[in-house]
Amino acid sequence: MEDTEKVIAYLYENKLLLSALILFFILIVRRITLGAIRGDVAFISEDQRKWMSRTKNWSFALIVLILFLVWKSEISEFALSVTAIAVAIVVASKEIILCFTGSIQRASSRSFRIGDWIEVGKTSGEVIEHNLMATVVQEIDLYHGHYHFTGKTITLPNSMFFTYAVKNLNFMKRYVYHHFSIVVPGFDNLFPLVPDLIAQIENHSEGFIDVARRYNGVIEKHAGVDLPGSEPHVYLSSGATGEQIVNVMIFCPTELATHLEQEIRADFMLIYSNAFPKEK
Repeated sequence: MEDTEKVIAYLYENKLLLSALILFFILIVRRITLGAIRGDVAFISEDQRKWMSRTKNWSFALIVLILFLVWKSEISEFALSVTAIAVAIVVASKEIILCFTGSIQRASSRSFRIGDWIEVGKTSGEVIEHNLMATVVQEIDLYHGHYHFTGKTITLPNSMFFTYAVKNLNFMKRYVYHHFSIVVPGFDNLFPLVPDLIAQIENHSEGFIDVARRYNGVIEKHAGVDLPGSEPHVYLSSGATGEQIVNVMIFCPTELATHLEQEIRADFMLIYSNAFPKEK
């Protein structure tokens, strides 16, 4: 009796040996049982096939069940370890997963394609490449109203598309609504100067105004909204310290925006100096 208990204790401590013996025993019993079912017949009947299939399935289920009971504690520890590893992997790869799903979001929404001008957060530029992980743009200086490439290449992780709105500025590649302001100290009456300034702006716009009107109509039709139009807009406002501000908005070719702004500023200064000459 003591010898039997020692053998059982030894086998329980050496689970690998116990598992091998159990597997060997069940496979021997299965082989004997299958041989008995088949017998010496040349052709197996349907009932024999059923019982042979049941024997194989039951023996496999019995092997899995017994091995699970033998290795239950180790399997529990391994499952906890795998769970911890899986959680760690998900946390560590969160940004990668967001980049991948951001690429799917971009493709499904068709928010932009290569060659489009886009603005994401405070970054704006022309898309030159996009893949599953990132979008590469050539930076464009929009915040200073210059509309030219800065020479910087920016790689945006696609995860940014879940954090920031993606603005498609593609129509600005050809024509743009260009805004700028002219600050005038003092409190002179500037309203009589507005018609002369608009006339000068229209004079500068003669070379492209027809194309601008057609392009503006195309944008309105595509966007489905009523845009300000291609005509120049000039309005006056006051600053916090009493100065007057002349606000100008023109619809012009993007590459001419900065040049036209300088010409319009020069025209206004000339008109203003003629209207309000300084006393000597």
